[in-house]
Amino acid sequence: MLRKIVHIEESKCNGCGLCANACHECAIEMINGKAKLISDEYCDGLGDCLPECPTGAISIMEREAEDYDKELVQKKMKKNKTEAKPLPCGCPGTAAKLIQRTPLKKAAMPKGENICCTNNESELRQWPVQLNLINTKAPYLNNADLLVAADCTAYAYADFHKDFIKDHITVIGCPKLDDNKYYEEKLTEILKLNNIKSITVVRMEVPCCGGIVSSLKNAMLKSGVIVPYREVIISTDGNII
Repeated sequence: MLRKIVHIEESKCNGCGLCANACHECAIEMINGKAKLISDEYCDGLGDCLPECPTGAISIMEREAEDYDKELVQKKMKKNKTEAKPLPCGCPGTAAKLIQRTPLKKAAMPKGENICCTNNESELRQWPVQLNLINTKAPYLNNADLLVAADCTAYAYADFHKDFIKDHITVIGCPKLDDNKYYEEKLTEILKLNNIKSITVVRMEVPCCGGIVSSLKNAMLKSGVIVPYREVIISTDGNII
């Protein structure tokens, strides 16, 4: 039948995988580093993937295509949830990895010299950190002490690495600019699939930052996983309230 459907211009695709994450029907997959519409029957033609594409590679066109099959989509979504799959992306920015840290030795200072020297080492233990890019089945999530932080907190609070990131697996997001419902679903999946030991939430004092707390609490209720929980609020001038 003649209907609206997603069209992907392969030459413009940079392999970021954002469209595949945005497609709720699982109609788009990353194949050889490029986004592909794997079946007309999976695409509803509504274009949830369009605003996610940073290169303008995706458009909606009208052409002869198989009817959208909701039942087939639901079967595929169910199958995807039970199978361990790599992130739908050819971009190295989303490649899951654990970071091993070797403590830095403090530099020896000459006697009598009044010099202040501090070796500030990153405490980040994994990559990526953006919640939108996190693979919910990444090995580093299992048995983790999870830090869920609003984006601005690390900029506002000076000792963020030492006081919060250290010994934690870190995920970040902006509850004002991002989709809190998606965060809720992502966090629910993380809690269901991994033996999370504890959760620390760090948010700013501004009201819009409360969304990240709501997403997490709803995720705990949905998953039925209740773990030790701590909430820290940072003021806009960089202090703990």
